[in-house]
Amino acid sequence: MHFLTYQSNGQEEIGLFTADQKQIIPLLTAEHHFYGQTILPAALLSLIQQGELALQRVKSIVKSVEAQSDLPFLLSPDNIRIVAPIPRPAKNIFCIGKNYAEHAMEGDKSADPSVAIPKYPVIFTKAPTTVIGPGDIINSHSQVTSALDYEVELAVIIGKKASYVSKEEAMDYVFGYTILNDVTARDLQKRHQQWFRGKSLDTTAPMGPFLVHKTSVPSVNDLTVTLKVNGELRQHANTNSLIFDIPTLISTISSGITLEPGDIISTGTPAGVGAYSTPPVFLKPGDKLELSITGLGTLINTVG
Repeated sequence: MHFLTYQSNGQEEIGLFTADQKQIIPLLTAEHHFYGQTILPAALLSLIQQGELALQRVKSIVKSVEAQSDLPFLLSPDNIRIVAPIPRPAKNIFCIGKNYAEHAMEGDKSADPSVAIPKYPVIFTKAPTTVIGPGDIINSHSQVTSALDYEVELAVIIGKKASYVSKEEAMDYVFGYTILNDVTARDLQKRHQQWFRGKSLDTTAPMGPFLVHKTSVPSVNDLTVTLKVNGELRQHANTNSLIFDIPTLISTISSGITLEPGDIISTGTPAGVGAYSTPPVFLKPGDKLELSITGLGTLINTVG
């Protein structure tokens, strides 16, 4: 199931792509059509928070749609504006640094894996106000940074409350996955030592285009992750190269920090960021970024 949040007639609504991904099911409209009433919420974050009851309702709606044809309420993607699946997260996004060995090595001039590769997950956060959706403009923030960089990442959305979860149980707490661009002001990141400011400028977490339920991602440990700038391939990796896998991240963070439905964990970026190119290459107004992950679509944004 490919969930999305979209704007239609000035209102944000929840939709699902049909199996062929050619049309969109407006969930509340479809629910009212089949049941004569609506119990689903109007926001995807709220739907995730409602848990299994809401998910079963969604599955029932999908089954009803698939059993019929020429339903009048199905939408064309051309007639709506897709926004971030969770336009305003309830709290900060959990992010993981140095979680691909090649990226950890490219940023450490020692070239010693025992030094460069972390022994425990490197965890920081991005503010909720960083989130934007597909097609939105990434603010260059030229007033405060001259070193804006990109980072394509697989993001995990938590589906139920998680506290002191074991690695063996961790995947039971996942709702689904999306793409996140951890845009970073490298100069601010270094200047302040703590990464929060350099990672949390407004518009620096483009997200989407979909939130894909975990049942539609059969092998999250084997997804191709790519990023292009102006058509040039800059990053290319596979999630099988993560140093700390998703169960490890969920178990580590939830050990003392309660994860809640709708919380987002961005799992780290592979090698190829602009800061470690020779010479360094940073983003500038007009640059077009295309981020793709197998089965999760393509997230496109432009720097302005």
